Amino acid sequence: MSSQPAQIHLDPAKAYALGEMTPYQDGAVVSRTLLQHETGTLTVFSFDAGQALSEHTVPFHAFVQVLDGEAEIIIGGTPVSVSAGEIVLMPGGISHEVKAVKRFKMLLTLFRSTSGSDSEFKNS
Repeated sequence: MSSQPAQIHLDPAKAYALGEMTPYQDGAVVSRTLLQHETGTLTVFSFDAGQALSEHTVPFHAFVQVLDGEAEIIIGGTPVSVSAGEIVLMPGGISHEVKAVKRFKMLLTLFRSTSGSDSEFKNS
């Protein structure tokens, strides 16, 4: 995985174009951390077509917000097709992997909290 500077400085009360923060690179995954804090992280990724993050598990809930392109996210063995404008929950403690069907950009929001339960994310 290719990486630009580990973290960038974001000024408050200023708009940023998320899709422009990580340019596509041929044959690579590029990541850029926007915020790293004890309570969570925000990271923007770009994937060239066919690139992937291998299956792994983290103890915290994370959301993938698709900024551009199309991907398949496999969560606990269940494939989910996602495209620009969509968001998907990857629950903590359940394995997941990300595969770029086409060139694809995403914002990953990770919450470093083990409190609560899966019921927090269910429809009422």
